[in-house]
Amino acid sequence: MGVVAAGVALVGWKVLAPPSPDTTIEVTVPKLSPIATAGKTAFDANCALCHGRNAAGTDKGPPLVHDIYNPGHHGDAAFLAAARRGVPQHHWPFGNMPAQPQMSDEDIASIVRYVRELQLANGIAYRPHRM
Repeated sequence: MGVVAAGVALVGWKVLAPPSPDTTIEVTVPKLSPIATAGKTAFDANCALCHGRNAAGTDKGPPLVHDIYNPGHHGDAAFLAAARRGVPQHHWPFGNMPAQPQMSDEDIASIVRYVRELQLANGIAYRPHRM
């Protein structure tokens, strides 16, 4: 009985515990469209320091190739808003993301395309958000 209770507690902790701040993932990189290729360049210059190479995450920021960021939960406009206004910490324990005023709307749109192509190549597709 004690072993079962310990197993249930462990599973519950794994499901409910916040992700570790050093969460990084393996990312498969597909052949990118021209817009996504431009997005990779902009991402590498503006986002990779925190979000990692190929959006795989670092100890400073979460992976964007993650189901939390599927288009049904975080639409493309959420990425634009995050870059324009910053975003308070809410899914991950990395702290607030600051605004990125140096990026143009075109840069952000191409970055979103890059992230979406990475997501699709890694099995992350639109799923309706349910609260």
